[in-house]
Amino acid sequence: MAAPILSYEGLGLVQGSGWLFQDLDIYVGERDRLALIGRNGAGKTTLLKLLAGQIDADKGKRVIVPGTHVVMLEQEPDFAPFATLMDFALAAPEAPEEFEVAAIADQLGIDMSRTAASASGGERRRAALARALAQNPDVLLLDEPTNHLDLAAIDWLESWLARYTGAFVAISHDRTFLTRLTRQTLWLDRGSIRRKEIGFGGFEEWSDAIAAEEARAAQRLDSKLRLEAHWLERGVTARRKRNQGRLEKLKEMRATRAAMIGGPGVAKLGLANDDVRSKSVIVAEGVSKSFGDRTIIKNFDFRVQRGDRIGIVGANGAGKSTLLKLLTGEIEPDEGSITLAPTLDGIIIDQQRSLMSPDKTVRDILADGGDWVEVRGVKKHIQGYLKEFLFDPGVMEASVGALSGGERSRLLLAREFARESNLLVLDEPTNDLDLETLDLLQEVIADYAGTVLLVSHDRDFLDRTVTVTLGLDGTGKVDIVAGGYADWEAKRVKPNSVKTKASTAAAPPPPTARKKLSYKDQRDYDLLPGRIEAIETEMAAAETELSDGSLFARDHAKFTALTGKLETLREEKAAAEDRWLELAEEVEALQ
Repeated sequence: MAAPILSYEGLGLVQGSGWLFQDLDIYVGERDRLALIGRNGAGKTTLLKLLAGQIDADKGKRVIVPGTHVVMLEQEPDFAPFATLMDFALAAPEAPEEFEVAAIADQLGIDMSRTAASASGGERRRAALARALAQNPDVLLLDEPTNHLDLAAIDWLESWLARYTGAFVAISHDRTFLTRLTRQTLWLDRGSIRRKEIGFGGFEEWSDAIAAEEARAAQRLDSKLRLEAHWLERGVTARRKRNQGRLEKLKEMRATRAAMIGGPGVAKLGLANDDVRSKSVIVAEGVSKSFGDRTIIKNFDFRVQRGDRIGIVGANGAGKSTLLKLLTGEIEPDEGSITLAPTLDGIIIDQQRSLMSPDKTVRDILADGGDWVEVRGVKKHIQGYLKEFLFDPGVMEASVGALSGGERSRLLLAREFARESNLLVLDEPTNDLDLETLDLLQEVIADYAGTVLLVSHDRDFLDRTVTVTLGLDGTGKVDIVAGGYADWEAKRVKPNSVKTKASTAAAPPPPTARKKLSYKDQRDYDLLPGRIEAIETEMAAAETELSDGSLFARDHAKFTALTGKLETLREEKAAAEDRWLELAEEVEALQ
């Protein structure tokens, strides 16, 4: 292994009343491609700033090979002191030449003469990229580089980094970006760091193996710690397994929608069907919308069905927000009509976290200062509900202002998903979320009983979530594709422009004889989903009785019995879910 060009030995940093982390050993080789992974609040951004030399550690030694140029792309750089985006770019610590900035800015499609104060989030992000890349760094530290970028800019950045001859360390929620580019992984977890010589594509298998080993070790501890370890393991590995099952369901939903969409003739036959009409919640017929001389949407026909998960994709300025506003009735079309079902009751999650007062506590936001949260008509104790959204229950009394950006986003999700609704509108929901929270959001959307409209540049998230993709190319045309981002991208590629692996691959081996589950396993596989639903019904009934604030004083014995019953039901449900997940994996392997 070549000697590192940047390292930190025995790194430690105090935050608040304790150590954020200590005794970390980190090194970066001259051609490393590192993914830095960790939960929100673990200290990923702080670690990058330490590596960049922007802040000093409380202990440890930073070592850098003389002449090594380290550049950090910050998640939210400060543009306030600068009149224009170019002024910002030329104020870098080792300022690049203006022509170098201009060359990269031109490829990114950004006008650097634009005033900094009026620039959008996407324009600021591209200006920050132009400034960082034009400095010709030996080590590039990237903090959420794809935030606010459209798909074209992300593709350009991926191509640039693929050709880049230096090293980089990247924090990103964009799984596709990390999988395509990284070769090593740093995992910052509970104050320690692990390094593995695999790219992000192998991270989940690696982290699952570590979590399973920790769970086995925890079995030697007392029951309370075993319970917490079990919750931790199920919160990470079991969630991923459940999402695999949901992906199978998603494939079935996509197949159903593909049959309805089909070719133009098939689509018309499907839309004429009475059953299809009765399930429609939003109907667009002959819709066109222009601003000035520019056509944004042209001759758009589509029916949104109950339970659809609709992804809207396209470059910045292609008309994604316009299409979303048309579908939700916020604006009217110039031509054609948009009809919304009268029973439609939607919630919109975009940048609302700014509306949550920083002085309020988590308890105030979720339960109006009480102990119980009304979750779609069912009362849940705030501690249990916080766990569902990956919070330590001890955060109840924390102020919103003390939470990280990702934690505030998670709190907003918890608050909004508690409301009763049948339409969910999400505009770039993945910004500031860590990977585990993205898994959680994917799970919550999959379980949502209503219809979802989703605007996102996160390709992996779209592939895991949506049943139909509406793709805008900027000319007014809207492609309607059953499936996610990858399906839309495949449709845009001309068939004769790509050589498929199938044309040169060897013939597949003959299929092996199909095996079956045992009688007992098959019975469990068939019956457990019903049992899990029955348990959830019993839990809801117990929680409803416990929500009576006078029960504890009026009938303490009943309160104690219900509390014990609820805990037993939770354990039974967890065991049933784990058993069914094991069987589901066996069934998948047999197919």
